[in-house]
Amino acid sequence: MDDPILTIEEREAINAGRWFSSLSPSLRHDILRCAYIKRCKDGELIAARGDPAEEWMACAKGAVRVSSTSLSGKQITFTYIEPGIWFGDVAILDGDRRTHDVYAHGDTSILCVAKADFQKILAQHVEFYDAMLRLQARRIRQLFGLVEDLNTLPLRARLAKQLLHLVRSYGVPCLQHDGEIRIGLHLAQEELAQLLGASRQRVNQELKTMERELAIRIEAGGLVVRNRELLMSISDSDH
Repeated sequence: MDDPILTIEEREAINAGRWFSSLSPSLRHDILRCAYIKRCKDGELIAARGDPAEEWMACAKGAVRVSSTSLSGKQITFTYIEPGIWFGDVAILDGDRRTHDVYAHGDTSILCVAKADFQKILAQHVEFYDAMLRLQARRIRQLFGLVEDLNTLPLRARLAKQLLHLVRSYGVPCLQHDGEIRIGLHLAQEELAQLLGASRQRVNQELKTMERELAIRIEAGGLVVRNRELLMSISDSDH
């Protein structure tokens, strides 16, 4: 049975979220007062494409994989949601069904607000409307950026940008090597390839090239970024 109470670490992750921390104390209090926690195992389905939207959610621990499966059976991963990020609000707002599958990646905790409570909070806090508009606007900007990158940047530059994003979201300093940062989110190369819309073989080639350039180190437990400046230089390259 799920423990209904957030751990200290989970609460800190929610409160530290850039969007959530911008809300007034009273709005944050009302959201948390209505919320309940779900703890999911690695690979567990949190919400399925086509489901009615019954909950608004946030990742409190671990990671959430947002994906879909093509008609040919190919898995397409759109993003990994880190702790502190709220999601699932599009279907809640427009009353339509969910657009993607959502899975736990690793042991993951999800903070949930029931649809009825979400609508009550909207009715009680005018501020919540503006906050949701800001949240949607940020997502639209990110989406346009991803579409632009996909159509204008080579795989090498897109991979570098993705690694930099993962460092910002999941970076853990390496105690043994000063200045190096381990990506705490463990992704198999196949999963990284799905995220980039490329084959595992091509992603593997690019990773090995970056390793030879001393930008990263490939380890059994994942990836270590050795030189962020070099990765930034690669990500800015458009040829």
